[in-house]
Amino acid sequence: MALGLSGRYATALFDLAVEGQALDAVSASLATIKAALADNADLRTLTTSPMVSRKAAAAGIGGVAASLGLDPLTSNFLGVLAGNRRLAALPAIIRDFNALTAARRGEISARVTAAHALTADQQAALAARLKAGLGRDVALDITIDPAILGGLIVRVGSRMIDSSLKTRLDALGQALKG
Repeated sequence: MALGLSGRYATALFDLAVEGQALDAVSASLATIKAALADNADLRTLTTSPMVSRKAAAAGIGGVAASLGLDPLTSNFLGVLAGNRRLAALPAIIRDFNALTAARRGEISARVTAAHALTADQQAALAARLKAGLGRDVALDITIDPAILGGLIVRVGSRMIDSSLKTRLDALGQALKG
């Protein structure tokens, strides 16, 4: 069960999606909004700036939802987030929603941080490798962070595998200092 503010919102959306038999549509809409947040600085500003009023945030997010073709449940949910000034929690809500969806499918959710976007083949290979090691299907939640320079950081539950180039360079720097 997801905890905290993002977990409560994600659980509410998940329950509504299951009840309305719209789980796949909501999942697809959340993937679309996640990609839009990653690609569009103006959208990130809309969701995170405290200077944007509730009314302006609701109008802006409504327009974004319509232009992205999001399903009605997700569009309404985004309006509720805007009205409650919770749009800044959207990335965490999407992460928690994806974890709930993965658990429903019997999968484990793995949070992956990569320096650049992974191709479909790379994602499939990573999922297969994790499945072999964990013995269960794995749903990947991928975040792009150029600051890690290269490699991956994979979190599954409380376990973390950090093979990022930044971590390796930091360790080398510490070793050279003595």
